[in-house]
Amino acid sequence: MYIVELTYLQPTSAIDTQLEAHRQFLATQYERGLFVASGPKQPRNGGVIIVSGKVSRGELDAILAQDPFHIHALADYRIVSFDPVKSHPQITGLL
Repeated sequence: MYIVELTYLQPTSAIDTQLEAHRQFLATQYERGLFVASGPKQPRNGGVIIVSGKVSRGELDAILAQDPFHIHALADYRIVSFDPVKSHPQITGLL
């Protein structure tokens, strides 16, 4: 699994211009069963995406390259890989 931390590189006004496209990007990844959860950080200076272990790091990098926030150089991405050894039974299938 992966935790992807986005840090905005531009003011939120610039982020907001691509927000709907970013949300469509996220929706596509949820439909594919790859993303588990996502949302803005507080304070709103970036966001977090939790990614299932169904993709390799190379595949994840290729997927994130399609994010409008990446395409328009609006965010920096920090990716943390981890192996979940314990989880709530309701999400075990997503891991």
